[in-house]
Amino acid sequence: MRAILLSMLSCGLLVGGCASGKGESYTRAGYNFGKIEKVAVVDVTGAVRGEPVKIQITDYFNMELMKRGFVPVERSQIESLLKEQKFQASDVTTKEDAARVGKILNVPAVVLVNIPKYGEDLNMTAKMIDVEDGSILWIGEGTGSTGKTLSTIVGAVAGAAVGAAVGGHETKDRVIGGVIGGVLGGVAGNALSPQQADQVRKIIKKVCEKMPSRGPVIKQ
Repeated sequence: MRAILLSMLSCGLLVGGCASGKGESYTRAGYNFGKIEKVAVVDVTGAVRGEPVKIQITDYFNMELMKRGFVPVERSQIESLLKEQKFQASDVTTKEDAARVGKILNVPAVVLVNIPKYGEDLNMTAKMIDVEDGSILWIGEGTGSTGKTLSTIVGAVAGAAVGAAVGGHETKDRVIGGVIGGVLGGVAGNALSPQQADQVRKIIKKVCEKMPSRGPVIKQ
C-alpha cells in the first residue's frame, strides 16, 4: 500500500507540474470598449457546484478585468442587489436576462462564465454582453488540466492506508466506503486546492488573453 501511495503521489506531482492551458477568443469588430467602465461577472454556471469555488473563479476573472482597465463589481454586492429585486443570477439564461441584470446593477456590460466540464480536465467559456442590446461584445474559450481527479484519488489512497492502520474490518469498511463516496462525489463544492487554483487561474488567463481593454494592459 505504501509503495502504491508513493507512486501515485509522484505521478500527481508530475502531472500538476506539467499541466497547461490553451484558449482563444473573439471580439466584436469596431466596438469602443473605452466607453465601458464598470463590469459585473454575474455568475459561474455549468459543472461547478458550491459557492467557494464560484467565488474563487469570479475573483480570478475580476483580476483579469482590472488588468484591462475595467472596474468589476464585487460578487457580494451583485447578490445583494439582485436579491432586492427578487432575481437570481442563476436565472440568467438569455441575452434579455443578462441585459435585465446589467440594468439592475447599473453597469454597461456583464460577464457570464460557463464551465461545461469540471474534472481532471476543465473546459471554460466566458462572454461579455452589452446591457443595452444584449449583443456579445467578446467571447473567450479555454481548456486545461486541473489535476483534480488525480488529487482526489491520491487522497483516497491515503485515507484507505489510514483505515488499514487503524485495524478492524468494520472500521476499514467505513473508511474505504467513505473514501469511495468522496471520489465519486468529487470536491467541486469545496474551495480549490492550491494546485487546482493555480491551474484554474492559468486557464482563465488563457481565456482572457485576448480580451479587449480600456487602455494599456497591466503586465504581471
